[in-house]
Amino acid sequence: MKNRIVSGAARKRVLCVEDNETNLRLIARVIEAEHHDFLGVSDGLLALEAAAREHPDLILLDINIPGLDGLEVARQLKADETLAAIPVIATTANVLFGDRERCLEAGCDEYLAKPLDIRELQTILRTYLGSPNGRGSATH
Repeated sequence: MKNRIVSGAARKRVLCVEDNETNLRLIARVIEAEHHDFLGVSDGLLALEAAAREHPDLILLDINIPGLDGLEVARQLKADETLAAIPVIATTANVLFGDRERCLEAGCDEYLAKPLDIRELQTILRTYLGSPNGRGSATH
């Protein structure tokens, strides 16, 4: 899987950490439809590097990724004072009792279960980044 950056007239940058190409394409389409920039990487180490380099406005973080798992990535992001304020949204197929709590305890700000509901993803983007038409703003 290639790491990619898709840029346009978007106002905010979203880093998506996802090792499934189909999920990555779906998330990219939703982010771009909301008029934001999409940055995609496929593993935990690349996620930390991209976050430090790009300082995105939001991170969508798959928990089951190669390299460092998503929980460890979240912990390291929140431990870095230059990155700690970036909202981290866990995206995971781990939906058993306690999985949501583990994600939040690791530092994730929200939890989205897979398969992702496009409307839920849009709501998260609008909540944290503002509405696509420029009206409204995040309170986070």
